[in-house]
Amino acid sequence: MGRRRKDPGSRRSISRRGFLTSVGTAPIAGAAMGHAIETPAAVPEAKPREPVNVVLKVNGHAFKLQVEPRDTLLTALREKLGMTGTKPGCERGECGACTVLIDGIPRYACLTLALEAAGHDITTIEGLMNGEQLGPVQKAFVEEDAMQCGYCTPGQVMAAEALLRANPNPSLEEIRLGMRGNLCRCGAYDHIFKAVQRAAQTRRTGGV
Repeated sequence: MGRRRKDPGSRRSISRRGFLTSVGTAPIAGAAMGHAIETPAAVPEAKPREPVNVVLKVNGHAFKLQVEPRDTLLTALREKLGMTGTKPGCERGECGACTVLIDGIPRYACLTLALEAAGHDITTIEGLMNGEQLGPVQKAFVEEDAMQCGYCTPGQVMAAEALLRANPNPSLEEIRLGMRGNLCRCGAYDHIFKAVQRAAQTRRTGGV
């Protein structure tokens, strides 16, 4: 025996127009029952905070400038003081391109607020030069060809400077550890380590 066909009249037939009409009225019905989603209140526009006066001691000179509380030392150095040797890289404390010295300690300028640096001695790559003459670490980087694109070089030099101030005669392993916070996308690490060794030797022998 074959399957019995269902009686077309046994269920209510819904046309396409009827279906769309019923779907379209559903939100209205829901609203009438108190289930409508409320529109969130408008978020007030954030107003920038008032700038404040600050004095930064950079490379032995005091500079009075205005900064916003959110301004980083990187922003203050580059945009307020025109010291563009300090480079913006990742701007999240991972690459080390913005390394400066604060009281002789290497710090990421992108993670340091300008207001935090007030009252401290700040040294940038520009502060390592003697007039137009390169400092020992800068000169060693040139002599050992410790760069390719050169973008990370200022941060590398500052990290090396901090290392040699704390440890004038580091071993190769100590150099590797001391430079681990600075990344070189070009992979010139072997030359960088040799440059640090050369700079250490130059300092020990009183060379320039």
